[in-house]
Amino acid sequence: MMDRRVYTVAELNAQVHELLESSFPELWVEGEVSNCKAYPSGHTYLSLKDDKAQVRAVLFKGAAYGVKFKLQDGLKVLVRGRVTSYEPRGELQLIISAAEPREKGALQLALEQLKAKLQAEGLFDADRKKALPPYPGVVGVVTSGSGAAVR
Repeated sequence: MMDRRVYTVAELNAQVHELLESSFPELWVEGEVSNCKAYPSGHTYLSLKDDKAQVRAVLFKGAAYGVKFKLQDGLKVLVRGRVTSYEPRGELQLIISAAEPREKGALQLALEQLKAKLQAEGLFDADRKKALPPYPGVVGVVTSGSGAAVR
């Protein structure tokens, strides 16, 4: 019988990490920012996406000093970075070292156009809004069966 090489999950993730780091030089990627979250630590976590795919990305505090604009959802950007993986979860990510704004992304523009259309139809007018009671009689929570709200 042929010998099998069996990897632990950690070994597999380490091998993938090494392969990614050695295979990709620093590169430029264009995409639209989504799920952008800046933390008090100075790090910013986000996704870059286009109409076919997305990739997780991180802008660490040290590199953030060189980025002269605020990353925000819907902004189309050109970023320089290196492809790596976050070994504990085996997730592909792009570590950003520089970024340039491009324009508003197509998805953001579509959202703004929809808002403008609904505004023109009067759907955001004050007379269409319902007043909130000072003390709600019923409160509903929508969550998954294993969500933190259940615990």
